[in-house]
Amino acid sequence: MSSLQLVKRLMISETGLSSDKIKGGKKLEEYEWTQINTRLAQLIKAPLYIDDTPSLSIYEFRSKARRLVSNAGVKAIVIDYLQLMSGPPELRGMREQEVSSISRSLKAIAKELNIPIIALSQLSRAVETRGGSKRPQLSDLRESGAIEQDADIVIFIHRQDYYGLTEDPAMTGVSDIIVAKHRNGAVCDVQMRFRSSEVRFVDMTDPDLSGGNHTGTVQTFGSKLNNIEFKPNTDFEF
Repeated sequence: MSSLQLVKRLMISETGLSSDKIKGGKKLEEYEWTQINTRLAQLIKAPLYIDDTPSLSIYEFRSKARRLVSNAGVKAIVIDYLQLMSGPPELRGMREQEVSSISRSLKAIAKELNIPIIALSQLSRAVETRGGSKRPQLSDLRESGAIEQDADIVIFIHRQDYYGLTEDPAMTGVSDIIVAKHRNGAVCDVQMRFRSSEVRFVDMTDPDLSGGNHTGTVQTFGSKLNNIEFKPNTDFEF
């Protein structure tokens, strides 16, 4: 996903407006324009750094992570997603070993920089072919068991309506947030609701304002968005 696509999703999530409206498919009311302008002004100032370099190698990632922590004081890094990264050249063609190497390296980098690294991961096709609830398991992490071993915490998102397992309208978007592994705590499930039009998860008790029952007021939030530029063909120091 490109940085532009991510920013669009941020705008949808933070404004609470539907994706159709943000993308220009529907006419916006005056207060909605105010909402967008307010959120955009704050996002521009946010300490968020988006790098959409394709097939980023673990060596490039380490260099950029060190620079961001040192120069920008970054407190956490999110990778979307782990299987899109490249491992050591000598392991190319041996995908399981390559992903294992990436997983171990991310663990080491997180420890070195003393920050959490949140790595999204694909699941294997076994989930889709499995009968019953299709609830994900640790063994479903794709291409390497090292991900399960190295991670301090593993969290899955499971939606019954995604797999067509329920026809109950009340279950639309209901999501089980499954803490399947927690090295220093308990495992548990938490229910939230996914609002696809706003591209975000909310509490089950959160009121749905997507039907147009708005007051026209603008709420503010305390984050901002910056881009840091890493030019192609940069020499990386380790």
